[in-house]
Amino acid sequence: MPIKPLIILPDPVLRQVSKPVERVDGALRKLADDMLDTMYDAPGIGLAAIQIGEPLRMLVIDLAKEDETPAPHVFINPEIIENADQRSVYEEGCLSIPDYYAEVERPAAVRVKYLDRDGKLQEIEAEGLMATCLQHEIDHLNGVLFIDHISKLKRDMVVKKFKKLARDKSGNKAPGKLVG
Repeated sequence: MPIKPLIILPDPVLRQVSKPVERVDGALRKLADDMLDTMYDAPGIGLAAIQIGEPLRMLVIDLAKEDETPAPHVFINPEIIENADQRSVYEEGCLSIPDYYAEVERPAAVRVKYLDRDGKLQEIEAEGLMATCLQHEIDHLNGVLFIDHISKLKRDMVVKKFKKLARDKSGNKAPGKLVG
C-alpha cells in the first residue's frame, strides 16, 4: 500500500473540519489501509485522514508496541458520546507537528460510537492511552490540534517555529537578509 505524505504544521489543511463519510466501500477501506501503512512508517500510534490531506471523518489507531502483534483499529465517523468527569494528563505528540511534545489534560475515559471498516455501527468505552488517542485524533477531524490545549505562549512559540521551518524549506528568505 502506498505511504502518503503527511501534512505538517503550519499547513491550513490541518484546520479544516472533516466531512462525514457517506459510504463505506472498497475505496474507503483502501484509504484506511494506506493510512495504517503511513502511520506505521512514521512511526505513530494514530492518524486522522486530514493528516494526509483527505478531509474525511476517519481515523486509525494501533497501540501495539514494536514487539507485539499489530492491533489496528479503523474508526469511521467517530463521535464522542460520553466523557468521564475524571481527567488525566499524557505527554502528547503529533505526526503533523514532528518532534514536539507537551502534556495535555483530557477526560480519562470516553465512550465513542463509530462505523467499523465494514460499515457496522460500533461503540467503544476507552480509557488510558486509547481514550487520549481517540480524543487527539477526533480533534483533528474538527480542525483542532493538541497544541490548542496548551498555553497560548507555548502554542505561539510552536507555530512560529514551524512557520519558520516551512519558510526555510520553501527557500523563502526573511526580508532584509542578504544572500551571498
